[in-house]
This record gives sequence, C-alpha cells and structure tokens, in this order.
Amino acid sequence: MAIEVRIPTILRTYTDGKKSVEGSGATLDELFSDLDSRHSGLRGRVVDNGELRRFVNVYLNDEDVRFLDGITTQLADGDSVTILPAVAGGAR
Repeated sequence: MAIEVRIPTILRTYTDGKKSVEGSGATLDELFSDLDSRHSGLRGRVVDNGELRRFVNVYLNDEDVRFLDGITTQLADGDSVTILPAVAGGAR
C-alpha cells in the first residue's frame, strides 16, 4: 500500500531534502512508524506520547485528521497525507 506524504520544508532534513516520500500503514500511527524506519527522527517531530503533537497539523486527502480519528485514522492505498507545522505570530 503506497501513501504519499508531503513534507514541509522544516522537516525535510529528515527526508534528505525530499518534498514528498512514500510510506505504508493501515493507520497514521503505522504510517509514521514506517516512515521513521527510513527517515529516522521524523516520527518524533510529529508524534509525542502516542498522539499527534499539538502544533503539527496533519491532513488526509485535505481533511484535518483531528476531525477524523487523529493518530488512529485509517488509510487506504493512494491516500495523500500532508504534514503542516502550525505557524503563529505576526505584526502588532
């Protein structure tokens, strides 16, 4: 099962600069474990204590997984996952 994962610029040091990588897994949790086996350290930047990190947004086919089943969201062959760190700040 191939799932495309889009990697934000800030995490590309874990993927040798690649903008997207392929992974596999029946759930997001399994997908992040699979990715970590080839891109060591990536899972730790997205997952903390078995849950998605608070300031990292993950989208499955353009849907926020927090409104699905979070880290246990089911995946299917051909799905697309996007990782986006939350950005805050701005001018006063």
